[in-house]
Amino acid sequence: MKLHINSKVKAYTLTEILVVLVIIGILVLLALPNLMPLITKAKTTEAKLQLEHLTKLEQTYFYEHSKYTTDLNELGFIQEKLSSDGKDGKANYKIEVTAATNNTFTAKATAVADFNGNGVFNVWQIDQDKNLKEVTPD
Repeated sequence: MKLHINSKVKAYTLTEILVVLVIIGILVLLALPNLMPLITKAKTTEAKLQLEHLTKLEQTYFYEHSKYTTDLNELGFIQEKLSSDGKDGKANYKIEVTAATNNTFTAKATAVADFNGNGVFNVWQIDQDKNLKEVTPD
C-alpha cells in the first residue's frame, strides 16, 4: 500500500466553524426571552404538586390526631435538596407549613431561584380546603 502523505483531507476551517457558532448564539439570544415564561410555568408545576401532596399528608394527619401540624417530619414530608444548596439539589421550591391550628392550616412554597431574573421570587400558598393561589408571581 502506498501512503498518501501530501493528500488533502476535506474539512471545515476554523473560521467557518466560528461563524456557525456565532449564528447559533444569536439565535439562542433571540429565542430565550420568548421561552422564559414557559420555563417559569414549568417550574411552578413543582410547587403546585408539592403543596397538593402536603395537603394530603395534612389531611391524613388530621384524621389521626384531630388537628393540623406545622412539623413536616410528623407529616412524613421529605423536602428534597434545594437547587440553591449545591450541585446535588434539584428542588426549586422550599416547602413549609406557615400556620396550623385544630381546624386550619396554610402552607407555602417559596422559590429559591429567580427564574426570570427580575429580582422577585415566586411564592405559592395552599390551605386545608385545597385553595391554591400564587401569592407572589415571578
